[in-house]
Amino acid sequence: MPKTQLSSPDLRSPNGVFSQATVVEASGRLVFVSGMTARRPDGEIVGVGDIAAQTRQVCENIRAALVAAGGTLEDVCRLDVYVRDIDDFAAIHEVRAQFFHEPLPASTMVEVSRLAHPDYLIEINAIAVLAA
Repeated sequence: MPKTQLSSPDLRSPNGVFSQATVVEASGRLVFVSGMTARRPDGEIVGVGDIAAQTRQVCENIRAALVAAGGTLEDVCRLDVYVRDIDDFAAIHEVRAQFFHEPLPASTMVEVSRLAHPDYLIEINAIAVLAA
């Protein structure tokens, strides 16, 4: 599915691994990936206290969901990231750069007071467009 990363001279350049906007010529299927956490398939929480390890596991979980739908991380157009500590921004984007490449998805990151389990440091949901 053709995806284009947009940038405007009227906006500040992104300071992380995301685009200002993503355009998709859509004739395929939309996949909405629920918020993924750092749980492995056996239920164990990976990287308690380690934002890089948790981010890596979350990205792997998003990849697994997309593969099950017939897609890849390259199909992701939108990410919403919920973190316990916004000061982890740089560490999170260092890991994200290993999973997401240009054209980058549009993204929002917000700090929240709590997630569904006290050991979770991050949760990410995704929207992908898969070719028909």
